[in-house]
Amino acid sequence: MARPHLPAPRCDIPWQSHPAPPPAAGLARFNALPHTRAVAALLACCGCPRWAERIAAHRPYPDPAALLAAGEEAGYDLTPAEQTRALTREPPAPLPPARPGPGTLAAHTALRAAHAAYERRFRHAFVISLDGCRDDEKLNQTLHALRTRLAHEPDEERSVAADALRRLARTRLAQLAVICP
Repeated sequence: MARPHLPAPRCDIPWQSHPAPPPAAGLARFNALPHTRAVAALLACCGCPRWAERIAAHRPYPDPAALLAAGEEAGYDLTPAEQTRALTREPPAPLPPARPGPGTLAAHTALRAAHAAYERRFRHAFVISLDGCRDDEKLNQTLHALRTRLAHEPDEERSVAADALRRLARTRLAQLAVICP
C-alpha cells in the first residue's frame, strides 16, 4: 500500500526567513484616511468621482502594487462621459522647462499654439505622460505628440487621451502611495 504524500515540514532558519516588508508609510497613511479625504486625494489623481470612490472603498491596500492595480482597473471602467469629465478637469500639461539655446523660444511658442489648437478641437486639455522621458527630450516629445494627436479623429483621440489619463493617474497614485497627505 502506498503511503500518502505529505508536505515536508517547514523549518526556516530564523536568519533565512523573509517576512513581508511593511507597506510604504504613505500607503499606510492613505489607507488610514477618512473616506472623504481619501476621495479628495484620489480626485487629484484622476478627476472622475466614481473612479475615486471605487478606489477609496476598497482600502486598505496591502502594498503599492495593489493600489496601482486597482487604479488601472478602475481607469479601464470609465464610461465615455466619465472620461470626458475627467479630461475636462485635467489641468493643461505643463510646458517643459525652457533650455537656453537656439530654437527654444520658437519651440515654446509652437507648443503654446498647439495646446490652444488641441483644446479648441477636442474641448479638453492635452494630457500626456512623459514618464521615462529625459528632461532635454520633453519639449520635443510634447510638441511631436501634440502635432500627431491634432490629426486624430475625435474617437481615436478619445482613446489615446484615455490611455494618457490612465498613465497619469498611475503616476499620481504611485506618488500618493509614497507621500500621502
